[in-house]
Amino acid sequence: MTELLLDPADQDPAESGVAAAAHPHLRFVTDPVLSDPAGVDLEAAERAAADFLAAFGIDLSREELRETPARMARAYAELFDRQPFRLTTFPNDEGYDELVLARAIPFRTVCEHHLLPFAGTAHVGYLPGDRILGLSKLARVVAHFAARPQTQERLTRQVADCLEENLSPRGVGVVLEAEHSCMTLRGARALGSTTVTSALTGTLRSDARSRAEFLALARVVPG
Repeated sequence: MTELLLDPADQDPAESGVAAAAHPHLRFVTDPVLSDPAGVDLEAAERAAADFLAAFGIDLSREELRETPARMARAYAELFDRQPFRLTTFPNDEGYDELVLARAIPFRTVCEHHLLPFAGTAHVGYLPGDRILGLSKLARVVAHFAARPQTQERLTRQVADCLEENLSPRGVGVVLEAEHSCMTLRGARALGSTTVTSALTGTLRSDARSRAEFLALARVVPG
C-alpha cells in the first residue's frame, strides 16, 4: 500500500471518507513526514554537520563558516521534506482513451550512495481506464518519491508503481533524465553526462505502437 500525505487544511471529514472509499489502495495520513517537528532534530543534525566538517580539518571558527553547520542542517531538511498532497482522481466520463503525458517535470533528489544531489526532468504518462488524474498530481507524485535519498532506478519504478496501483490505468510510462553530481563532480568526473531510466507497464509495455508513441511524445529516442 502506498502512503500519501493529506494536507490537514484541505481535509473535510465527510470528504475524507468518500476519498478513502474511492481510493481503497491509498492510506491518507494527516501528519506531514518532515514538516512535523518531532520528525526532524535540527540541533542534532547541526552538531553532526559540525563534527563532519571538523573531521576534514575545516576551521569553523572563521566568521564565514561559523553558521555553515546550521545551514547544512536546514538545507538537508529542505531536501528531505515531503509536502502534503492529495492524489485527486476523477471519473473518466468521456471515455478518453488516448495518452495523457506530462513532459519535463523538474525534480531534484539526493543520491543515497554519496548524499550528493542529482536533478533532471521526468516525463510521466498513462493510458486512462475508468478514472483520470488531476494533472498537477503527476508532478506531485514525482516530488513525493524524490524527497528521500534515492537511486534513479528506484525513483522511476516508484512513480510508475504508484500510478499503476492507485489509478488502475491501461498503461503507465515514466522516463527520468538526470545529471548526477556523484558522477560529474567526483569519480569519473563525466561532466555533462546524463542518465536515462524508464518504467513501462500495461499496454505501454506490451504494445509496440503505444510504446513508440509514448517515447516519441516524451522525446526519448528508443534504443
